[in-house]
Amino acid sequence: MAVAAANCCFFAAAFTGRSATHRLFYTLRTPNYLYSASYNQNPVPVKGKPKKSPANYPIEKLSRRSKDEKTFSNSDGSSGRTKNERSQSTTPKRVGVEKKGSQGFLADLDEQKVDTSDIQDASFLNAVVKVYCTHTEPDYSLPWQKQKQYTSTGRHDRATIYIAFMIGDGKLLTNAHCVEYNTQVKVKRRGDDTKYIAKVLTRGVECDLALLLVESKEFWEGTEPLQFGRLPNLQDSVTVVGYPLGGETISVSKGVVSRIEVTSYAHGSSDLLGIQIDAAINPGNSGGPAFNDLGECIGVAFQDCFLLYNVKNSLPTELVASLMVQVYRSDEVENIGYVIPTTVVSHFLEDYERNGKYTGFPCLGVLLQKLENPALRACLNVPSNEGVLVRKVEPTSHASHVLKEGDVIVSFNNVRVGCEGTVPFRPSERIAFRYLISQKFTGDVAELGIIRGGQSMQVQVTLDTRVHLVPYHIEGDHPSYLIIAGLVFTPLSEPLIAEECEDSIGLKLLTKARYSMPRFRGEQIVILSQVLANDENIGYEDMSNEQVLKLNGTWIKNIHHLTHLVDSCKDKYLVFEFEDNFLVVLERESVLAASKSILKGYGIPSERSDDLLAPYVDPVGQNDERKVGDSAVSDSEIGNNELHWA
Repeated sequence: MAVAAANCCFFAAAFTGRSATHRLFYTLRTPNYLYSASYNQNPVPVKGKPKKSPANYPIEKLSRRSKDEKTFSNSDGSSGRTKNERSQSTTPKRVGVEKKGSQGFLADLDEQKVDTSDIQDASFLNAVVKVYCTHTEPDYSLPWQKQKQYTSTGRHDRATIYIAFMIGDGKLLTNAHCVEYNTQVKVKRRGDDTKYIAKVLTRGVECDLALLLVESKEFWEGTEPLQFGRLPNLQDSVTVVGYPLGGETISVSKGVVSRIEVTSYAHGSSDLLGIQIDAAINPGNSGGPAFNDLGECIGVAFQDCFLLYNVKNSLPTELVASLMVQVYRSDEVENIGYVIPTTVVSHFLEDYERNGKYTGFPCLGVLLQKLENPALRACLNVPSNEGVLVRKVEPTSHASHVLKEGDVIVSFNNVRVGCEGTVPFRPSERIAFRYLISQKFTGDVAELGIIRGGQSMQVQVTLDTRVHLVPYHIEGDHPSYLIIAGLVFTPLSEPLIAEECEDSIGLKLLTKARYSMPRFRGEQIVILSQVLANDENIGYEDMSNEQVLKLNGTWIKNIHHLTHLVDSCKDKYLVFEFEDNFLVVLERESVLAASKSILKGYGIPSERSDDLLAPYVDPVGQNDERKVGDSAVSDSEIGNNELHWA
């Protein structure tokens, strides 16, 4: 199915401009980029600190900041802390044979490195477990049923072995795509033959992370959770472990950090901070930890270069996710893998602690253009070589009440934004402006410095998650549907596009899907996906994947609104107006009488999905119909290197 879908893909998926926050882990270290270039980032070990058992290692310590931690540094390189403040740290965990006579952390750099002769006995490997997941995907073309289940077995079938690792408090961390559409999850420790039931607590689709809970006390006996390290530097050594290609024994690969930047995440169609390494990431490494030379976890392996390349070059999100179970390599690149850094992991865990679920990474909801051209800056009265131009503002964002097209954003929480859309990161490093935004959480308020009409001013914007007119993932993993006289209506989604194949959707509908913005929260593109042929729909049998715009003259806001209009209709006819002025008319009384026989004939349990049984709530309101109508296509090109969503 994945190969067939690949043959008909031609349009690039749109991505959100979000990235990761910088949070602290066991070391409770103030982020490295807060210090000046002369600051020594290496910690000083504290000897004699007792180890803690998993039961006493609460997960909340994973993402708690130090009380002394301050805000992001300014472009002048000054740190965000006072002169007398000191970073806090605990003992770094050493791996391999301990050499005696060393005097401090910097005495001998060789002492920090993993002793490869003892790597198979290293205690941190015992925290790595196999994940066996049974997946049951929804059928978006036949939304009332599921597809045939498949299981991560490690054999040459549709999936492979996935990895998770212990983080304390009875919890495991893995990739979200490892447990996608799960109906059963089991885990097995290294060197053990017993599988234990695991529960999925939450999944972060954008950051490709998932949190698992194993309640069995036997599973945790004699184990220690992994410790998390700081964000690594370039050329730092990285060790990746897992079970690539379904092997039964653990595999260890070593490489170095080659790049740290905001990266496209294949599974979530989002842009977050990522670590590029030159150690190969294969199926079977997914969800596994990446270690530094101290045996600290510095991230989670999640994708290889093939996935990143095809995310940027036209493969739809769901197709890319399905290809994660196969191995591909480009002739031009070898041994390039990507790791989710602990900063992203920390944001994910703190989000879960705050809200009891994953709520996502926030955004401003604006389309930004670089201001590298001097004439463009002069026209906008931007005095210095800084700032980014607001070209579009999403109607569903809070920024739509504060920002206007033509505004120039010059600072975010007192951090200056460069004309290329970058901000200071660490000494001698800059990073995409989007990184700062997703350091925050949903509902946080950010202060923006802007220039409007040549006048400088400060405004405040509440951050929220981005709303897609055509979602990349379905909340609850169950697509909505409504069947009227054999006409199957469902919301357009990226999984449906991938399943149906893009050339069967039509260019006009695809353009709306990729380049349109919702005008209000809850707006959907509702399509007639297919017609179940019967005597009531003669003449309409060949219709498929057509957008329905109106019912009896009323613009359709979403699938629930369409259901409400049908249920409350008292007219003799149901008149559906489709894209390109096509008309479908059904006699209402005949439709109601024929519904049961149609469902029985096709073996369909219900004429509508369970979510459409709930009372309808108008997302716009009766007095604000100005926002309702056909979805206008935005003139913003997602693939333009000069334009970025933030």
